[in-house]
Amino acid sequence: MLTWPWRLKERGILGMNRRNVGYISRYNSRRLYPLVDNKLKTKMLAQQAGIASPALIGAISSQHDVNRLGDILSGVQGFAIKPAKGSGGKGILVLNKRDGGFIKNSGSHLSLADLQRHTSNILAGLYSLGGTPDVALIEELIEFDQQLSEYSFEGVPDIRVIVCRGYPVMAMMRLSTRSSDGKANLHQGAVGVGIDIATGRALNAVQNGVTVTHHPDTGRALKELQVPEWEVLLEQAAKCYDVSGLGYLGTDMVLDRRHGPMLLELNARPGLAIQVANGTGLLPRL
Repeated sequence: MLTWPWRLKERGILGMNRRNVGYISRYNSRRLYPLVDNKLKTKMLAQQAGIASPALIGAISSQHDVNRLGDILSGVQGFAIKPAKGSGGKGILVLNKRDGGFIKNSGSHLSLADLQRHTSNILAGLYSLGGTPDVALIEELIEFDQQLSEYSFEGVPDIRVIVCRGYPVMAMMRLSTRSSDGKANLHQGAVGVGIDIATGRALNAVQNGVTVTHHPDTGRALKELQVPEWEVLLEQAAKCYDVSGLGYLGTDMVLDRRHGPMLLELNARPGLAIQVANGTGLLPRL
């Protein structure tokens, strides 16, 4: 449906050009990008600042080390393997051991050889920004808060918070679905739920750009969603400004039932779909 420019301005919608020039270029020094474009560096920064993140089981940085993958995973039941410099959820596998192999949340099986091949692809830069050589991170699985179990399908829901000069200004929760293959990725069919920045309660929800009221797979009413430990989560998100030095960034957080809010990654170029999920624009808050 056609939307007139004056209508977008009326709603305070931040467009890509204005975001790039007025906020990203203005507040984010390019020399700081490597700190947030690399999940391993981000994790180290977070730990130094006392911001919790998923425990690191191991890191594989060379093709020779791929042969050690079985040994690294010998005492591990469940884990996530991801590219350090990946984006958009590409290359991430969440697996549990079963019958001598590995199984994804979707039910599909992988052998150790499959996992080694995937790891080799990560190292070769198949999923990295710019196709540059990468490192494969193996992390402990997140045990997400059971209060959120009916709001997501076979995956961990995460929370994106936009932080401008140290102030959280807008947030959304991304809920995995069957169509998103258990991943909290809006472009693959996850549900985006706008979150009231003051209370942590749901405001609005969309899937594939269309407003929804219930989770498509679990049937749970999305208006009932309340993010646990909301104030703690916002405090952690705000600290990421000091940690990264970036004046305009997106923080991706999860809620672990044992450790509370945890940082997954930082984004120096956060997308604009959060405005659709909230049903309002970013400009009045910036």
